[in-house]
Amino acid sequence: MSRKVSSSSFGAMEQLQDKHGQCDSAQIPGRHDSAERRGQSLHRRSNTESSMPPAAASNKESVPNKENVATNSDASRRLSIGEGVVYSAGGTQVGKRRSITYAEAGVAARRRSLAYSDLMAVFYPPSTMSQPTVTEMPFESRAWEGVDDRQLEHIPIDEPGAAASWEPTLERAIKSIVSIKAQCVRSFDTETSGTYTATGFVVDADAGLILSNRHVVNPAPIVAQAIFVNYEEVELQPVYRDPVHDFGLFRYNTKHLRFMQPESISLAPHKAKVGMEIRVVGNDAGEKLSILAGTLARLDRPAPDYGIGEYNDFNTFYLQAASGTSGGSSGSPVLDIYGDAVALNAGGSSKAASSFYLPLNRIVRAVDLVRRGKHVPRGTIQTEFEYLSYDELRRLGLDMAIETKMRETFPASQGMLAVRSALPKGPADGSLRAGDIVVAVNGQPVIDFVALEDVLDSSVGSDMHVSVWRGAKAYDTRIGVQNLHTITPSRYIEIGGGVVNEVSYQIARSYGIPVGGIYVASSGHTLGSASVWRGSVIQSIGSTDTPDLDSFAHAVSSLRECSRVPVKFFALDQPYKPKVMIMSVSTHWHAFRLAEREITTGLWRYTELGELQAPARATEAQLASVWQLPASLAPGDKVWPSVVLIDFHIPYLVDGMKSTHFLGPGFIVDKSRGLVVCDRDTVPISVGDVYITVAGSIVLVGSVDFLHPVYNFAIVRYDPRQIGATPVEDVRFHPAYLSGEKKLEQGDSVYVVAVSADQNPVVRRTRVSSRSMVTTKECLPPRFRCLNVEGLKLNDQPSCQGGVLCDDAGLVTGLWTSVSSQDSHNKDITTMTGFDVSILRETMQSLAQSSSSSSSSHPDPGSLAQSSRYPDIYSLDVEFWTIRMAAARTLGLSTARVEQIEAQANGTNRLLYVLGMLTTNTPASKLLRTGDIVLEKNGRLVRDVDQVGIIHGAENVELVVLRDGNEVRLSVPTTKLDAVETTHVVHWSGALMQEPYRAVQEQVRALPSSIYVSCTLYGSPANSYGLRPGMWITEVESTPVSTIADFIDTLRRIRQTREAEEATRGSDPSASMARYVRLTVVNRNEITRMLSLRLDSHYWPPWELVLDPSAIAGWKSIHYL
Repeated sequence: MSRKVSSSSFGAMEQLQDKHGQCDSAQIPGRHDSAERRGQSLHRRSNTESSMPPAAASNKESVPNKENVATNSDASRRLSIGEGVVYSAGGTQVGKRRSITYAEAGVAARRRSLAYSDLMAVFYPPSTMSQPTVTEMPFESRAWEGVDDRQLEHIPIDEPGAAASWEPTLERAIKSIVSIKAQCVRSFDTETSGTYTATGFVVDADAGLILSNRHVVNPAPIVAQAIFVNYEEVELQPVYRDPVHDFGLFRYNTKHLRFMQPESISLAPHKAKVGMEIRVVGNDAGEKLSILAGTLARLDRPAPDYGIGEYNDFNTFYLQAASGTSGGSSGSPVLDIYGDAVALNAGGSSKAASSFYLPLNRIVRAVDLVRRGKHVPRGTIQTEFEYLSYDELRRLGLDMAIETKMRETFPASQGMLAVRSALPKGPADGSLRAGDIVVAVNGQPVIDFVALEDVLDSSVGSDMHVSVWRGAKAYDTRIGVQNLHTITPSRYIEIGGGVVNEVSYQIARSYGIPVGGIYVASSGHTLGSASVWRGSVIQSIGSTDTPDLDSFAHAVSSLRECSRVPVKFFALDQPYKPKVMIMSVSTHWHAFRLAEREITTGLWRYTELGELQAPARATEAQLASVWQLPASLAPGDKVWPSVVLIDFHIPYLVDGMKSTHFLGPGFIVDKSRGLVVCDRDTVPISVGDVYITVAGSIVLVGSVDFLHPVYNFAIVRYDPRQIGATPVEDVRFHPAYLSGEKKLEQGDSVYVVAVSADQNPVVRRTRVSSRSMVTTKECLPPRFRCLNVEGLKLNDQPSCQGGVLCDDAGLVTGLWTSVSSQDSHNKDITTMTGFDVSILRETMQSLAQSSSSSSSSHPDPGSLAQSSRYPDIYSLDVEFWTIRMAAARTLGLSTARVEQIEAQANGTNRLLYVLGMLTTNTPASKLLRTGDIVLEKNGRLVRDVDQVGIIHGAENVELVVLRDGNEVRLSVPTTKLDAVETTHVVHWSGALMQEPYRAVQEQVRALPSSIYVSCTLYGSPANSYGLRPGMWITEVESTPVSTIADFIDTLRRIRQTREAEEATRGSDPSASMARYVRLTVVNRNEITRMLSLRLDSHYWPPWELVLDPSAIAGWKSIHYL
């Protein structure tokens, strides 16, 4: 229980030395999503290349901050280092000029020339509070301390203008300043995976310690290298990152630095003064050294706010100067003219040239402890404080007697600390309130953040006594000091391609929630199936609560593969609105493991959490009734028993995919074998998990059975034993339309029976408005597109996900499907298009034949496409389009041929011509030419595109084409197309590679090799070193490779050779170069480049996916250590 402060608390104030500091009024934090960091107005000075996989970025929004912050600016002043230096260092006179005294030069003493009133007039408006002046500490070295003004006038100096020079200082300093290249390999806590560059500087050359920012050292797993000014590269170990303040430490092996020996840059926090001239020295986007000039203008700026959900510093002052630091300068030292670091560059504003520097007070302590191999104690009471001026404190009820005493005790300070917020369920919850004014801690007056943190850090595990003024009363309270490191996560779990960790102090402070719970740093494949996106906190899985990481691991481990369980969670921006969604448990695509950081090396060690239990086999069928539609929705009642809903989730972005979740309707075509037809906008590729909802009640795990390589349909399969006697029906096709004898034409009346966005039936009578060739554009990245087929448009098209076209008896005459393409800006678009049901004819006939010859009524539900089940599909490898008869005449079509064609006309007078080639490496592509008008196929006139769009069961066709005004007879070999095109995917160094699929071949003149990079993962070596999607690998270490098997074999031989060399070389520092592999790559424009990738088998081990009908989802994942 609180009690009033005794008078002895104020007497203790006399023991404090003079302190300084003030801050602006409290900043109201803005909100924005963590994935939109580049759009912030405040920015840290690291140069970042990072982004979410397209699938993860679609559900984020950004709200601007209160503070205006900016992108990097190049308008900063840069200074070059001169060669002619006149300087005396270490007692050695480098150059000499005639010496005079300050009095002779007419220069007043420094302490008198920078008067208090002058500084206030220059840097602050009259209403702001006073700042500490240079009277407390001279700008120059410690040798001048204690020299009074009269003595100063007779000290010899160089001529005016030559008294001090930055050149020798910078020449020494730049040898100790490094450019840092880092890859954040996993999203974690406030950080997202990606690549960035920054700066650091050596603070202990003997121990190999480099100081940089906390957001550079990073709490997440990183791989980093430092590049010295002579371009020597050393590996960095992140050995310390402060839980709150923006600083951290790297360590490098000093033996690996062979050609230079840097000096330690001294840390001198006491030298920072208003008006001091400084230089900020750091890298410019990781390539150059930039030297930026500035003058310290403030020592008490509030910590910059980078937005909710981001890492933010607090409970400290920041220094400010107009140095305009640029991208990549995070971690740069702020140097005085004698080469001492007075602050650490951290961030800045883009709407002004202001840069923000972290004071070094707490850094000095941490560096000393880390140097000696000791733990850095950090204490907290989970409370954020702010520095308020006395006028604001008076409005909070500060007693005049307290203010008078504080002003007398701390004449340089114009304010006190107050409580801004205390986290719920934290140590101070119920003891401190927002607006409490801090008077004393442990009986000692406290006026600034440094003194407060001294007490906190020295009281971990014990209680501290806090005296506060609240309203019109004084209170004493005792609060237990918590170990700050225990609420700063150092573990995470990888599940289904996502990452979860416990809610950190940083996240809790941003959103005002208690510390604890499971924070989703990256949703991945499994959590994404339930829309549990980044920025969510998971409360339970199934019936198991998940307050911490161990309980989360236990809850997931108890689940079965391919099961579906409820997940309870809330979004951090709406913690008062919990949600419950259904998660599809799918861990067979990715590793399920726990990662824990080693304190001494910063390396994250993995512990496999084991495989989940195998999917449960159907021992008892699930039964459901089918919704009987009312008569008003006829003939939908005839079709609805055949309708199912399909969820398709993609674990990896292969085959040109940009999204990971697809949803659409399907129609049962063979209930005895569980075969369902859907469009290829619902199931676009074969790599993924299929979930089929039958009768709106039963969810079944399915598999991809067939992907038509040209037409817009696919077939998926489920195990029919799982639904037993549920009254589903095969969709009924109209025989004349299925055979192709009849087709829907313009003006025909049809019924649309479709599924709406909310999975309800849509039935509408309408007419066919047009019939024309389907138009789709080449996509980027390349992916399947529907072509060489005619489509239908309807009058008054309903809004729906897809369905069928039928007559009034419910007999299907056409398909109503979603067709995916891209616009001129390469943005994905979909259009609803009808197709003749006859495009299914050959497939249905093959299925009927295989059904009659099958000895089992229930074949293996996990089997995929077999050549005996589906028809052999061949192609001429060209894209066709229509041409009017008038245009054909102009191109030389003879009158006799025109009469022959018109005599057999069926309502149209258009012909087909070759619009373009789909590949350049097949025999057909070498015989046919763009612009050829196809007149005959195997002796019959060609009038419909379905005659030549695909060829069934024929390895060769005889064509007559019109070319250059002459009819030419050609015997054209066809190309057999695969029913499931991709059968093998390889992961190496963060790159997903596969054989080039047909959509890729369409967009290049010739294939450089069969090793095509379809995707690279953020934060990986591939993404960091320039290996991009859409490239082909042609050489590895100058060894030509043409297939994926060649690539794997070559890498294996290189690894074995290097392991043997390293065994003989021992600990030679040059052995680290063996971690690089040189690749020759070619892009789609046939430009060849040489890349050098630094291998990382710890965070990015190789693995592959192989098509396997017996495995879950038809794919087997093989992981290699």
